[in-house]
Amino acid sequence: MFRYLINLSYIGTQFRGIQKNLIKGSLVSDDTSSVEGVLEIALRKLHPINDFKIKLSSRTDAGVHALHNTVHVDLERCNGRPYDEEQITRRLNRSFASQALSIRILSTQLVPMTFHARMYAKSRTYIYRLGLLRQQFCVGSGQHPLNRFVPIEEHDRCYFISHEHFDIERLKRVASSFEGYHDFRTFMATSRGNERQLDPSFTLRRIQSITIERGTCMASAFNRDLAEKFYDYWDIRIKGRSFLYKQVRRMVGAWIAAAAGRITERDVYEMLTIPSSHSWCDQSVVVPAYGLYLCHVEYDPADLSISLDELPRSTTVEETSVATN
Repeated sequence: MFRYLINLSYIGTQFRGIQKNLIKGSLVSDDTSSVEGVLEIALRKLHPINDFKIKLSSRTDAGVHALHNTVHVDLERCNGRPYDEEQITRRLNRSFASQALSIRILSTQLVPMTFHARMYAKSRTYIYRLGLLRQQFCVGSGQHPLNRFVPIEEHDRCYFISHEHFDIERLKRVASSFEGYHDFRTFMATSRGNERQLDPSFTLRRIQSITIERGTCMASAFNRDLAEKFYDYWDIRIKGRSFLYKQVRRMVGAWIAAAAGRITERDVYEMLTIPSSHSWCDQSVVVPAYGLYLCHVEYDPADLSISLDELPRSTTVEETSVATN
């Protein structure tokens, strides 16, 4: 049996998240509504002889996208040799393409049996994409959200907002105070069945960096000029080792509320420094999932390196490059 790290990307719009769904306490056997579920179905087509289970590095909610996420899985072939990594990538991508699924395997890598996709992750980087209507278009008739132009290529890919007095510098200022080690309980959404969230130390996390930079319109050439006429794009980049349930979306929502003047900078400061579900300001929002992207899961290369001693003695370079079952 051998362990494989699978690097994948996906558009989360059509999925109910990465994790398989539960029905009355048990996992759905063939779950086509989750990324994990369709990945499991595709892996079965390799005909491993073991009953495998996919281990996720990062759980993304319904509608959240991933430019780079990772899982690991243990697979055993009937001949005892490892699968060829490139063949796994091709076979999985062929399966997803045949079903018109918005998933792409980036690469597959043989890793040590001691490796764990979640536990060995050094950092995770998220980006929240924001499309801010320019101030000269925020006033006047015909500016109802459902009347405004939004490039169809960006539908469910970017959060478009308008506010006449939106202050991007204030957003940057309040966001910068979240860097470092804090108790983020105010920004955690509770999840059923997670007893760890009752532990006072569970909500202590470190954010390594937060940057807010000009973003880029992803519309095609036909729509790009019009989109850039109406909107300023901003990328909110957040890097940390781990995050709480919906933490990123709730933090960004609070920063946007402050930038729009719905809450004060003092309100944001109190939410951060008085960690409690009761500290959450009702005028804050939880921003939509579709603007959020998991961009990168980082590992120490040494943790991914497999020694020759971990390969079967009879395995040669030629044998490991044969086609999968």
